[in-house]
Amino acid sequence: MLNQIVHGEKTDLPPLLIVHGLYGSGRNWGVIAKRLSDSRQVIAVDQRNHGFSPWHDDHDYESMAEDLARVIEAKGAPMDVLGHSMGGKAAMVLALKYPSLVNRLVVADIAPVPYGHSQLQYIKAMRAVDLDEVEKRSDAEAQLRALVDDPILPTFFTQSLDVAQKRWRLNLDALERDMDKILSFPNLDGRFDGPTLFLSGAKSDYVKREDRPHVKMLFPQAKFAKIPDAGHWLHAEKPREFEAAVRAFLT
Repeated sequence: MLNQIVHGEKTDLPPLLIVHGLYGSGRNWGVIAKRLSDSRQVIAVDQRNHGFSPWHDDHDYESMAEDLARVIEAKGAPMDVLGHSMGGKAAMVLALKYPSLVNRLVVADIAPVPYGHSQLQYIKAMRAVDLDEVEKRSDAEAQLRALVDDPILPTFFTQSLDVAQKRWRLNLDALERDMDKILSFPNLDGRFDGPTLFLSGAKSDYVKREDRPHVKMLFPQAKFAKIPDAGHWLHAEKPREFEAAVRAFLT
């Protein structure tokens, strides 16, 4: 079973399952999860090979969707599901394969299509950190800033660093080996007829207008919205606007 961070108590509203993206963890979503838990229970998971969840040799979307299905079945179906980036793809596969487990679906800045950009440079950067020289997270952040251009990412990555044990809480070997699967999207026959929101950053190009017909084939009720002045990390760049959009859609 995936590691879970539970916020709030069960109410008459469906619980919300939050699924983080590549190199992330459930704790990345702490502030938003806590705020959304004022009206429903919110469960943020660590996906396989991330955080405190078990490590596996395989890292594909069918396996990730099965992990999420087990959590929902154990906690009570159906749930509303919110997934960002890789987590959005896992959430989409969950909805397509197990539609009875999902009430409403929010997909944050990702589409059900393959992408050409690699994320391997970040694995290389994390491996380059001299963990023997790290006494606190800021030490690792300083090393990463010399290796990573995006100013948001060093802080984000080090939330998955176990400083005391001097190790990453990421199965970098498995993620590197299955990077092609992470960047792709499986060819599935199913479709999800429930309400679905594709919420994107206005400055991001992850969800293109030309992808919408394909999205609509898989998710006939799909709606599209953008958060102004936000990029791919829309929930971190514009957390209040992101929360408001998610809250409005779910209620």
